[in-house]
Amino acid sequence: MVWILVAVLAAAVVVLVLRDRRTIAQLERRLEASSRELEALQRAFSRFAPAEVVEEIIAQGVSTHPEKKEITVLFADLKGFTAMSERLDPAVLVTILNEYFERMSRVITAHRGHVSKFIGDGILALFGALDANPWQTNDAVRAAFAMQASLAELNVRLAADQRPTLAMGIGIHRGVVVAGVIGSAELVEYGVIGSTVNVASRVQEL
Repeated sequence: MVWILVAVLAAAVVVLVLRDRRTIAQLERRLEASSRELEALQRAFSRFAPAEVVEEIIAQGVSTHPEKKEITVLFADLKGFTAMSERLDPAVLVTILNEYFERMSRVITAHRGHVSKFIGDGILALFGALDANPWQTNDAVRAAFAMQASLAELNVRLAADQRPTLAMGIGIHRGVVVAGVIGSAELVEYGVIGSTVNVASRVQEL
């Protein structure tokens, strides 16, 4: 009788172990799937906001608190692009603009800045907004020179392909802004508000 009881208990233990293993395997699969979904979501969000902001939104939710910061704003705009857009084929226009944005974004990132947004053919870039950077203004100025150099390289390619070349104005200003996640429950962006942005835009127009 004892041996029968021992056998029954052993069988029950085996069943429990097998169930636990299946449960663990299921949990591991679900965790792996959730991890893939989170990575995909982060990659998608990173196209609309800096990676640091995306990580904070995922970790804390959308209620990222706005705060006052002293940052350097760089505003770049293409000269005469509106007139150019009226005579160019839309596909050609978008291709040129995407090439321009891609080049300028790489330069800005390489100089410790980040692109806050594209406004038509304009670029709003921020330096010192996401991390403390005592050299933020120097970085912005160096980025501006590098952007002009990169644009010159792009213009060589455009001219070789018999496409219209581009001219760019850049304005830089340092000052206090309100920075944070701005928008509605359906659509948000990491942005800045303040006269510093307006001054940089006006300097660009000179």
